[in-house]
Parts: sequence; structure tokens; C-alpha cells
Amino acid sequence: MTSATAFGWWLFPPIDLQMLWDGTEIFWRCDDAPDWMPLLPSAQLPDYAAQFDASAPEAVKGCSPPFLTALPEPGSVQLWTGLIAQTAPDWHLLVRAPANMPGTGGISLFEGIVETDRWFGPLFTNMRFTRSHMPVRLRADYPLVQVQPLPRHTYANDTLNRMDVTCGPGELTPADWEAYRTTIVEPNTRPNRSFGAYATDARKKRHQHMREQEVMAE
Repeated sequence: MTSATAFGWWLFPPIDLQMLWDGTEIFWRCDDAPDWMPLLPSAQLPDYAAQFDASAPEAVKGCSPPFLTALPEPGSVQLWTGLIAQTAPDWHLLVRAPANMPGTGGISLFEGIVETDRWFGPLFTNMRFTRSHMPVRLRADYPLVQVQPLPRHTYANDTLNRMDVTCGPGELTPADWEAYRTTIVEPNTRPNRSFGAYATDARKKRHQHMREQEVMAE
């Protein structure tokens, strides 16, 4: 659990805000704009368009990314994290809900992979409302999204198709049975063993690998 939670980076909403879906339209508000406003179909972060134009070259002025956009699918909205992501060649980002953390009530995040090594643009996340007529609050101090780096080859067809499935335990090899004995059977012969041995061992190996990498880099 610790490894999954720590893998990648948490992203937060750039501001505190509330959203509401009435079953047809989406409304939103924030501290700088406390009245409910319809999302028709998008909205900018307060005062951000002017800030963007002040830094952008002439050809890009007026093209600041929207903060919120109502998607064509009913009850679905896109939120800009406030970030633009770029990764090394052949590295992409998996955008998903934070691992092992309670999600924000009233919304469900979609997962997606963005090829950030070649697509340079705003890092968005898409979500859908799971309830109507009740406000959904997003906090700037609570993680909304987790992004995790993925090498391109990990989800390439060549990798995903390289898989074997056995029809039952009769097809397990002696090496498989020995691994099962080591992992499952032997530890249960020690009823007083400490819990969390696998997690502890995994962390030790990970830290050892990190130290070895640091030594090699010196």
C-alpha cells in the first residue's frame, strides 16, 4: 500500500471551489466568485487570462487554458490542474485518482494515459458527477489526482500480449510450487511471526536499490 500511494505525484486543485450538477447543467463557484455560475461551456481561473496574456508571445495571447469545461457527456466535467507536464522521451503519465485515499464525495475520476513526451499542453483530469442537486467541494489542500510515470513499452501491445494463462494447478511447475511454499506455506508455520514482513522486505530492497543507484551516480 505504501509503495502504491507514494508512486508518482499528487496534484491538487489550484483553488478551493464547489460544483453542482442539477441533472442537466453544471454550476460552479469559488471564493473570488461566490455566486453560482453556469458552466457554459467553460470558465477560466479568476484573473488568470490576464496573467497568461502578460507572459505569452503575441501569437498565443488569448489562448489561456480553461479551468473548467463541461463535457458533452451529461454530468461530466474537465478540470485543469494548473500544470503543464513534459516528460522524457518514451515516458508517459497515467492520470488517476489518488491510490489508497478516500475520494471526494459526489464525483468519480476517469483514468487516462497522456503521452507527455510529445504532447505539450495543460494537464487535465476528467470526472463525472455521481449525485445531483448537492454541491461537491474540491479543496486546494487535498489531493485530487495522482500522476504516475509509465515507460511507453509497459503498455505496448507487444508487452501486454506476452502473457500465458494456465488452466489449473496441474500446470504449475516445480519452481512455481516451491515459490508458493516459500511465500504462503512456510510463513504460516510460524504463528508468532511479525506482520508486514513482505512490505518491510520490499521497502528494504527498494532502499538498497536506491543507495546502489546513488553510488553508481557518484
